[in-house]
Amino acid sequence: MKVDVLLGLQWGDEGKGKIVDVLAPQYDMIARFQGGPNAGHTLVIGGKKMVLHTIPSGVFHERPVNLIGNGVVINPVTLQAEINQLEAIGINVKKSLFISKKASLILPTHKILDAASEASKGGAKIGSTLRGIGPTYMDKTGRNGLRVGDILHPEFKASYQKLKEKHLHLLSLYNYEFDIHEDEKTFFESIEFLKGLQLVNGEYFINEYLQNGKRILAEGAQGCMLDIDFGTYPYVTSSNTVTASACNGLGISPSKIADVIGITKAYCTRVGAGPFTTELEDEVGEKLRKNGNEFGATTGRPRRCGWIDLPALKYTAMITGLTKLVITKIDVLNDFDAISVSNRYLYNGKETTELPYDVVNEKIYPIYDQFPGWNTSLENATDFSQLPQQAKDYLNYIEHYLGVPISLISNAPDREKMIIKDISILG
Repeated sequence: MKVDVLLGLQWGDEGKGKIVDVLAPQYDMIARFQGGPNAGHTLVIGGKKMVLHTIPSGVFHERPVNLIGNGVVINPVTLQAEINQLEAIGINVKKSLFISKKASLILPTHKILDAASEASKGGAKIGSTLRGIGPTYMDKTGRNGLRVGDILHPEFKASYQKLKEKHLHLLSLYNYEFDIHEDEKTFFESIEFLKGLQLVNGEYFINEYLQNGKRILAEGAQGCMLDIDFGTYPYVTSSNTVTASACNGLGISPSKIADVIGITKAYCTRVGAGPFTTELEDEVGEKLRKNGNEFGATTGRPRRCGWIDLPALKYTAMITGLTKLVITKIDVLNDFDAISVSNRYLYNGKETTELPYDVVNEKIYPIYDQFPGWNTSLENATDFSQLPQQAKDYLNYIEHYLGVPISLISNAPDREKMIIKDISILG
């Protein structure tokens, strides 16, 4: 057996949580491989909204176990609160959740460093979620971070104190006031809670599942346009969000990757600062925000909205090796008379379909084609053949442009609201 990988193709918030939830029953393991509590995967189950920040989105199903891989950074306080919230509604998280000992720990001082660094940038803020993600990855690559397995060592508190002192020295360079005492007390209480969970050697754990013929879905966080290497740098996250990161973040060979399932909205959104070629700062953008309830699952910040950007999607399809495409939130476009699609750019006086190297300092102008809207609800559709022709034409154009078949289309927030175009994605 091999590992299917599920990714966001835009700047995150594409609806990955719902799609993992839909696909989870056919898998034996759902494995998160990067990011941390800066991600928020929203699911609507029976009309009730659930937001997961660290725990894989397969937790609502009996069949799969859920693995937090070594590539993830974990805030023990956030994780404990998330587990308590799920257990309060009857989900036995501790039974199905496994955590790699090599996953990195977010310390209270990581969050303070994040906030101090962002505040020092003034008008040049990158839009950090202030969850301590960046400083934690910096300590990881700097080879002095702490990992989940370290909490089992008798000298853990001494190691914590050593790293804390380094952080306090760095914080002395900022004019930033903070009080760590209460956060530190809560942190160590959550460390004790973390000790009671199922901590494993994640790379052996997942490879044993593969050797035993089990099906695995690797769940990405954020989106490919936030990748530290391939995204809109420096307005990116601190980890790699593309397919290759599943190998590093779980301890699996590239030869074990099977399908790559990419998620995109039927339009485009972004939270925080950074370039956004097709952004609409007018009543149309506001309508997309209102129709789509576009507010960040983790931060609550209003999302910037615009038309779909096909050259950017073609770019992320290329670097991920995309094999299956899922379109979400098609229902947000139900009452538009016309829908625009950016299929190329004007850059340095020339038309191009390639994403330029410098998307921050150079001006890129989107060039649009326009499609007629369908002006009707798609909520009751369950099969592609049931869609109005205008919706079919819009979706077929996206599929043809990207050269990747559409498998599923989400037509409302609830888990049952899905239009099937390719039944094979459901096993």
